[in-house]
Amino acid sequence: MTNFDFSPLYRSAIGFDHLASLLDSVSSNERSGTSYPPYNIELVKEDEYRITMAVAGFADDEVNVEVENNTLTISSSKEESNDSVERNYLHRGIAERNFKRTFKLADYIKVTGATMENGLLHIELAREIPEAMKPRQIAINGKSSRLLKSA
Repeated sequence: MTNFDFSPLYRSAIGFDHLASLLDSVSSNERSGTSYPPYNIELVKEDEYRITMAVAGFADDEVNVEVENNTLTISSSKEESNDSVERNYLHRGIAERNFKRTFKLADYIKVTGATMENGLLHIELAREIPEAMKPRQIAINGKSSRLLKSA
């Protein structure tokens, strides 16, 4: 198990203390071996992303997509099948079990939509930086030419 010492970061940076907990949560997810359901994260174009998750066997109303405090949570609530026919599987490779997958979202990342098609859940995300946070050009105001002539 790898441990990281973030104390030098705390001495020279302010407001990045959540970085340590974020890295710890990512490393604990890697160790737990949770790989269901499989997913892709794609950069569609600058500031636009797509998460595609394989959710074969789930209907639209059995999958929940929720955003709270910069955390995207995708979960399922599949109820037990009440088929009157007992099935005898020789191999069962299509997992239809409940799941919960979370993603930490950076600041200003917003979920813009979600669609399900052919067993794939597509979640669209976009970085929407507020106008106040965007770079802006600052005019340099020097002495006016009238002041220079009268001096």
